[in-house]
Amino acid sequence: MNQFVKATPLRCIGCRTCMIACVVAHEGKRIFEIDPDSYTFNPRLFMVKTARLSAPVQCRHCENAACKQACTSGAISIKENTVYIDTKKCIGCKNCVIACPFGAVEIIETAEVANDGTKKMVANKCDLCKGVADKPSCVKVCPTEALALVTEDSFDESIAQKRINALERNL
Repeated sequence: MNQFVKATPLRCIGCRTCMIACVVAHEGKRIFEIDPDSYTFNPRLFMVKTARLSAPVQCRHCENAACKQACTSGAISIKENTVYIDTKKCIGCKNCVIACPFGAVEIIETAEVANDGTKKMVANKCDLCKGVADKPSCVKVCPTEALALVTEDSFDESIAQKRINALERNL
């Protein structure tokens, strides 16, 4: 089973600390030392806020990922229980953006230049901080513990607990 980050909207206060942690994890602390007008802030999650609730939207790392199936360049693969985008192969066609049922993928501008002289555009989404941190940075920094990494073990435990609770309610 692929791992993913689950948000609890009733705990989320919409502080966007998760977004900052994501950018720092992938770009390093240098973002605090450069001119803010010369840097494009590209977190790999998106904060959604309504009048009553807020929560980040992130990739669910689906087993049968629609984004992977829609990718025409073969840039999306599943590695180490994570849906991964190889930005070197990505052509920015937006098929993955359209295919994702969660709205967790976006197209961003990179520093690279495409063959036609324009900035190269690539898909961007949560990668669970693989190769960057021991666990997703957003989970580590959330001040209200509204984010949790769902693993196969925690998923199985949750299902077992729900079954016990259902049984106890019916007794």
